[in-house]
Amino acid sequence: MSETNILIVDDNPKYLKDALPFYGYKVTVATDGVQALKLLDNNTYDIILLDVMMPNMDGWETLKQIRKNTSTCHVPVIMLTAVNEEQKMISGLKIGADDYIVKPFILPNLLARMEALLRRTSWQQSLKSGAEKSESQTLKTQIRLTSREKDVLTLVTQGANNKEIAEKLCLREVTVKTHLNSIFKKLNVTNRTQAVLLAMKTDLIN
Repeated sequence: MSETNILIVDDNPKYLKDALPFYGYKVTVATDGVQALKLLDNNTYDIILLDVMMPNMDGWETLKQIRKNTSTCHVPVIMLTAVNEEQKMISGLKIGADDYIVKPFILPNLLARMEALLRRTSWQQSLKSGAEKSESQTLKTQIRLTSREKDVLTLVTQGANNKEIAEKLCLREVTVKTHLNSIFKKLNVTNRTQAVLLAMKTDLIN
């Protein structure tokens, strides 16, 4: 099995730089977005761990540049953020982030997310575009959300919190939570970020 190449983009990378090689990962470090983009011009990476708060070029702008470049647009990116702000996370997903992890995090959690993302990316690459669209359509057909659940999920993808969803749909917050639990169960996900990702990939709310 070939070694997995990781690009860590973080102005304080010591912990991950020291820890990840023990798990068989080959690590390259950039301390800001400008340096990261230069490295990406000349090297190929399997996954990018991208910090949000950095000097010179922050994580959001770096992510935009990664997704604009045809040679890097398909590389999976996990955002590292110190702030658990749902609206910003969802905005990041729309820009092209594949997952998030909030600092401080425990290493096993990050490793599990990395491994899941690498597996998913490998699986997607093994499918031809037509087959992938077919798989997406099949998944969309299998998942049957009620019209109210679709309304709730649409607002979630727009970054609305439970209170805002309740106000817009004239529901109680506890009812919104019930709808969300049902949505998570039907989508086989455990949180809002995963629900948004799946909804975007399969056009569930269109």
